[in-house]
Amino acid sequence: MARYSQSAGEDVERAMKRKKKGTLRSGKGGKGGKVKSRRPAIAIGLSEARKKGKKVPSKAAARQKTKRKKTSRK
Repeated sequence: MARYSQSAGEDVERAMKRKKKGTLRSGKGGKGGKVKSRRPAIAIGLSEARKKGKKVPSKAAARQKTKRKKTSRK
């Protein structure tokens, strides 16, 4: 079973193209600075896909919180 939908991958691809073009910006509403590296560009693409309701796993930070809650302390 695939973790990401094909259309989510296309959203990431679009974000990477905007990064290469120089029009991808970080922050809420694109009011931050220009994105210059690969990792934030991928993260922006994935978050846009998440907002559209596409099949994308939850953020790593959110996953770690749920793992911590499940383990019981002795």
